[in-house]
Amino acid sequence: MEKTVNASNQPGRAVAGTLAFALFSALAIALVVLVPMQGYTVHILVQTATFGIAVFGLTIVLGLCGQINLAQAAFFGFGAYAVGIGTTDLHMNFWLALSMGSGFALVMGALLGMTTLKLGGHYLAMVTISFQQIITLVMVNWIPVTHGPDGVGKIQRPELFQSSQGFLGLCVFALALIGYLVWRLPQTPLGRAMRAVRDNELAAGVAGVNVYKVKVAAFALSAVLGGIGGGLFAGGFAYVSPDQFSFGESIVFITMTLLGGVASPVGALIGTGLLIVLPESLRFMKSIPGLYLAIYGLSIVLIIRYMPDGIWGFVQDQLRRWLPLPPFTDAAPDLMLSPPQRKSAVESAPALEVQGLAKHFGGVKAVDDISFSVRRGSVHALIGPNGSGKTTTLNVLSGLYVGTAGKILLAGQDVTALPPHARTAAGLGRTFQNIRLFRSMTALENVIIGAEHPGNEIDKGHAALVTRARAALAFVGLEARAQELVTGFSYGHQRLIEIARALAGNPTLLLLDEPAAGLNSSEKIGLQDLLKRIAAKGLTILIIDHDMTLVTEVAEHITVLNFGKRIADGVAAEVLRQPDVIAAYLGSEPDAPDFT
Repeated sequence: MEKTVNASNQPGRAVAGTLAFALFSALAIALVVLVPMQGYTVHILVQTATFGIAVFGLTIVLGLCGQINLAQAAFFGFGAYAVGIGTTDLHMNFWLALSMGSGFALVMGALLGMTTLKLGGHYLAMVTISFQQIITLVMVNWIPVTHGPDGVGKIQRPELFQSSQGFLGLCVFALALIGYLVWRLPQTPLGRAMRAVRDNELAAGVAGVNVYKVKVAAFALSAVLGGIGGGLFAGGFAYVSPDQFSFGESIVFITMTLLGGVASPVGALIGTGLLIVLPESLRFMKSIPGLYLAIYGLSIVLIIRYMPDGIWGFVQDQLRRWLPLPPFTDAAPDLMLSPPQRKSAVESAPALEVQGLAKHFGGVKAVDDISFSVRRGSVHALIGPNGSGKTTTLNVLSGLYVGTAGKILLAGQDVTALPPHARTAAGLGRTFQNIRLFRSMTALENVIIGAEHPGNEIDKGHAALVTRARAALAFVGLEARAQELVTGFSYGHQRLIEIARALAGNPTLLLLDEPAAGLNSSEKIGLQDLLKRIAAKGLTILIIDHDMTLVTEVAEHITVLNFGKRIADGVAAEVLRQPDVIAAYLGSEPDAPDFT
């Protein structure tokens, strides 16, 4: 997977990569057009190029976004039948038919995504399988339109590409262009959002990503690439029939994606070529019964067993070991924490106001009619024994749970009905008790996603995002390791990266859920210092933690919960001496131990 690099050399790398890609593509097109080839070889290469375009679609939806699509052959068929029926029965121009087929695939992919992507997992797989089977049945039985099992023949090609090698050149050009766009996608805002959704949906939503919209976009892009590949396939072979677009072909597309490397168009092309060319190269063994299939099957099993990230994934892993990214050479800027005055905010309003908040799970009242407010620029602690409803309250505040009752005002704006990404845009930042980072990304990429949400009023150019992310990482002391994968960091440092991601979003209110959980004593001292530095910059913090030393050192105001109800609220030193609070923690009313 591509890595974000130094802001100073990112444009140079991009230009160099683009030039190399253009030269390679031009050479490939020249070879397939100018070098004489047998008709059989041309057909194999056309199949490889058109299948490769469809597999690029799976690289987006499965590799980048992590969503299962077992209906890619159906979208491939939409493009193929549009070109077939359009150029033969309707006498349409090839390009118009291809555009209509790709557009229809795009619409159907978006509709399928909008109606199914809230399911996820094996349920999503079952729905896409059902969709694929339905489309196959339509192709077989809608004889007046699709010609049924007989298929559609004598499909026309564009006027300038009538020869087989000329059309192959067109297919290779389309493969190169689409491959380049898919290669660049991971470093765009949409691509980063897809990768975040793949790694951790909850964290992506809280970081400001519209998870549902990103999933639908991934499904639609995958479908349109399937349609383009299918349309070119129809022109290349001049014949299509339903058996070419069955569920079995969808499995072939998925296998190609997994074998080559699911997250890269290079891997997709390797996997496609492997599954098309390898069987053909083993044909000379067909004189020995079973040997051809045995070698073919064994090759696939060995690749899956010893290269779980695919062939290209394995190559990339080796390159990262020998060619690590260079460190930043310039100093990181100072982190500015000055939340912008949002249009709906009321300057005199509290940073957070909770009114009669409740969350019931059936008959269990996890949060039961609690109210409190958090003053701007303060550090406010929400404490209580295990099971008191603290984390449930934070989940309702950040939109992960829908409250049963009550109202939530963020800087005067009613955010009660808003989804997580919209609350982030309104000025809410959050960390989790169980660390939720995007584990396939570097520390820098994780923090860039936190800085990229719509409500963060900074320049969204890549250089500005890198600058903001570096500043946040420098603030928590990890800027020197910005380009390392987060999986290489210790547990305590991963906590700091999550805090940096939230700070990069320039929030009005920062919610910290058990930030000291799992830290050793020295790490807790460092965290305590960090929170004091954040507070000194004027950022409002609402913190949950069981470490009373940390709470008493940083919090000015405390709200105490027990069994989902508020039992105390006020200045920290006074609240911790109240008998109800002591009883909640110790189970009785002894001679008031001093929490302070």
